[in-house]
Amino acid sequence: MAEVGARSGARERRALFWGLLGALALASWCALALWSASPYGRFVAHPGWIDAGALADLCRTIPQGEVLVPAVLHATAWVLMIAAMMLPTAFPLLAMFQRITAGRPDAGRLAALVVLGFFVAWFAFGLLAHAADAGLQRAAEGSGWFVAHGWIVGATVLAGAGLFQWSALKYRCLEACRAPFTFVGARWHGSAPAQEAFRIGLDHGLFCVGCCWALMLVMFVVGIGSIGWMLALAVVMAAEKNMPWGRRLRTPLGVALLAWAALIAISHF
Repeated sequence: MAEVGARSGARERRALFWGLLGALALASWCALALWSASPYGRFVAHPGWIDAGALADLCRTIPQGEVLVPAVLHATAWVLMIAAMMLPTAFPLLAMFQRITAGRPDAGRLAALVVLGFFVAWFAFGLLAHAADAGLQRAAEGSGWFVAHGWIVGATVLAGAGLFQWSALKYRCLEACRAPFTFVGARWHGSAPAQEAFRIGLDHGLFCVGCCWALMLVMFVVGIGSIGWMLALAVVMAAEKNMPWGRRLRTPLGVALLAWAALIAISHF
């Protein structure tokens, strides 16, 4: 009887965990949509690099005076994007980790540490991406030519993302993400549960960044804060990572991105 009660309790905890995780992803999408439509939408939005005069718009939106509050708001927006776009791609790994740790009383806490490690990896990437973007903004401030030719940045990012579709690094990272049992088994020993759980999430996040970073940079091209583009890219990245036919997206997606970059360049000559 006690064993049946323990199994029932474990099922309830798993159901609660997945309910909370699904609610987090859904709430993040809703929060981004509402935030984008609010007077503070500039902190989640980013004019697309392919827009005419995008660099000039960006320069005008650089915060003057107070720095801390805008920085915190931009960081919060990025965390919401991670929860909305990238967290669902990690569900297969989380499901495998929960099966392996199902008998432990601290299984929920350990799963939360996996999620935290995943967020840390993507947050670090976000800091680097936004730092590079801020560098471009500062360069544009003193260059009229750069402001007028901001489309070159967008075309370059699209072309780079297209070429990255055929890189060995992308598919090494994808293969690691597509084998959750092997991934968890190689890192979970149970001797230091909290550290191992966090490391599993961190490592998975790093591999996820390794295979998806170029597509995430496309958000800077089409405009961060665009819910439609966020959803489209999230679906593509989830399919690449988790669907059996995800490998087949390599060529059509790469060709489409290169063609898009070429069209942008041709339209400006």
